[in-house]
Amino acid sequence: MTQRAHRNPMQHDAPDHPHSHLPSEPALRVKALETLLTEKGLIDPAALDEIIDTYENKVGPRNGAAVVARAWSDPAYLQRLRDDATAAIAEMGFGGRQGEHMVVVENTPETHNMVVCTLCSCYPWPVLGIPPGWYKSDAYRARAVREPRKVLAEFGVTLPDGQAVRVWDSTAEVRYLVLPVRPEGTEGFDTEALAALVTRDSMIGTGLPLSPEAT
Repeated sequence: MTQRAHRNPMQHDAPDHPHSHLPSEPALRVKALETLLTEKGLIDPAALDEIIDTYENKVGPRNGAAVVARAWSDPAYLQRLRDDATAAIAEMGFGGRQGEHMVVVENTPETHNMVVCTLCSCYPWPVLGIPPGWYKSDAYRARAVREPRKVLAEFGVTLPDGQAVRVWDSTAEVRYLVLPVRPEGTEGFDTEALAALVTRDSMIGTGLPLSPEAT
């Protein structure tokens, strides 16, 4: 339970960050395979980057955004999320590998929730897609627990002094989804309009939903 600087060392795994020069062994193997397939003309790196971007930032997180939007607009569904998030998320057709045991944690004016996996990169794929590079970095994994407010500030999130930060450590057994506070001025929005306000980072806790004016 324990806050974006000019250059955020965790944001998108900046190339000048030391950890970007020392990838893990699995990352080395993946890079070697990608290089080999590229040299043989079997893949186009630009197309591969586009596919990764789609699943990391578009397709996957849209599932989670639909869950959040429904929870914001349907009190009965919100209660089912609280009682059994895995089952409630499955109602919407999202489930399976990496999402077998889901827990939803709600942001409130008193508490802001933030998710990390300190041991590796456990992440709720069915609702958020593949994890961003910074989520898997040593810097984020270590600092999110030790100095969460500084980390949030580097992502552009500055919380009121009286709002506590609670950090949740994902494991192989449990994955967390942050339910952000519904933005003001969204009365009368349908679920599609609400979902458009939900960002991937707001469901990890390193961001906030968009304001109605932003869309």
